[in-house]
Amino acid sequence: MAVKLRLRREGTKKRPHYRVVAADARSPRDGRFIEILGEYHPLSQPSDITIDNERAVHWLRHGAQPTAAVEKLLRISGAWDEFKPGDKPARDRTAAGEKPKLSKRAKQKALDAAEAAAEAAAAPAAEPAPVPVPADEEASE
Repeated sequence: MAVKLRLRREGTKKRPHYRVVAADARSPRDGRFIEILGEYHPLSQPSDITIDNERAVHWLRHGAQPTAAVEKLLRISGAWDEFKPGDKPARDRTAAGEKPKLSKRAKQKALDAAEAAAEAAAAPAAEPAPVPVPADEEASE
């Protein structure tokens, strides 16, 4: 029997919450399952994730395949590190060298600002013009 770790949808319409379950791969999404491993409440701020890491690691070691969503939840809860220590996700979004994506308008604005700064630095610093003294004040001195 092929076992999958997946989410089982519960809750009302437009107010979902999920249970993380170990289920036979052939059973439907909300159908029979073998064991409840935890819960996931995506609508609460911040989202609430409760997973029994010990049982999740047990199922992973016995060949259960997690879905992509459950794998992310296992990484957050720490169960994935117990199962595969040092395993990084395929794309690490927390990398320090990653540049933020900018829109065309924001890129153009940044380019214009950089050009203006370069022109200001290249232009020689002009001395301020002397302030003319009114003729009335010259006579009083």
